[in-house]
Amino acid sequence: MRLLITGGAGFIGSNFIRYYLARHPEDSIVNLDKLTYAGNLENLAEVEGRPAYRFVKGDICDATLVVRLLAEERPQVVVHFAAESHVDRSILAPSPAFETNLHGTFTLLEAARQYKVERFVHISTDEVYGSLAEPLEADENFPLRPGSPYSAAKAGSDLLALSFYTTYGVPAVVTRASNNYGPYQFPEKFIPLMITNALENWPLPIYGDGRQVRDWLFVEDHCAAIEAVVERGRAGEIYNIGGNCSWENLSVAREILRLTGRPESLLASVVDRPGHDRRYALSSAKIERELGWTPRVEFAEGLARTIEWYRSHDGWVKRVKGGDYRLYYQQHYENREQTFSRL
Repeated sequence: MRLLITGGAGFIGSNFIRYYLARHPEDSIVNLDKLTYAGNLENLAEVEGRPAYRFVKGDICDATLVVRLLAEERPQVVVHFAAESHVDRSILAPSPAFETNLHGTFTLLEAARQYKVERFVHISTDEVYGSLAEPLEADENFPLRPGSPYSAAKAGSDLLALSFYTTYGVPAVVTRASNNYGPYQFPEKFIPLMITNALENWPLPIYGDGRQVRDWLFVEDHCAAIEAVVERGRAGEIYNIGGNCSWENLSVAREILRLTGRPESLLASVVDRPGHDRRYALSSAKIERELGWTPRVEFAEGLARTIEWYRSHDGWVKRVKGGDYRLYYQQHYENREQTFSRL
């Protein structure tokens, strides 16, 4: 089978490529990635040079490139990871989120329609459901109430993919996962930010009171769920993918400090995110029932494995946290009050 992966140099995409090729060495993958700040070809060093793998640098919004690539490769499956995915960045500059997440998805769907792909898997997020009060859990029919430009753009792209199924018969499937963590995650996201700062004895910036609740999903479990959707998911359907593991952000930060042997004095409260969703919660009953998938990695194991990966890949961390990242960090954390007072 031939697969086109978009955004495969990012965190989840690169984990999926390594996972999938290890399990399906007879299949081939073309990876289309623009290599924005969070895209890193180091994440794919172990598959580079394999006959079954090809990297193409390019933008999913470039219709000419996308059409040419599908004409050349004729993939049976498209797995669409590419997205502007950081909420804070979307708050400060919303335009890239809508350009990539909506226009880019539209460009891919049009090409998939033209070349009659057999499966289009659109990777989305639990953030499209918005903040949920306890004890609610969102199933796939739960109303969409996105609370940020990022999640609004993702909700729009979800509906776009499903509309191409209804209108044109494009065999699109939407997956909505909870917060992923694991190796190779860019350290603007919460868990790698906490881990890398703790290992360097930097302050751990906590938004507001830190009581926001997230459901944590180890990235390898997410990859297994996407594999199941590629193989057995039903076109036109939505599948929630949750880790069944809800923690408050502050508790996660404290656990990371404990596992790294660092003091809680490193915890530092910073100005909260505007419109910060308080709690996400998913029901994964549908994918468990229909496709037989369940998360396997317990949070204690996954967090320990993730800390060890960052500890043993300090060169990777130093490279991604240099230059532009340092400027981003100063703007978003050290000068956060000044940055967000401009909104």
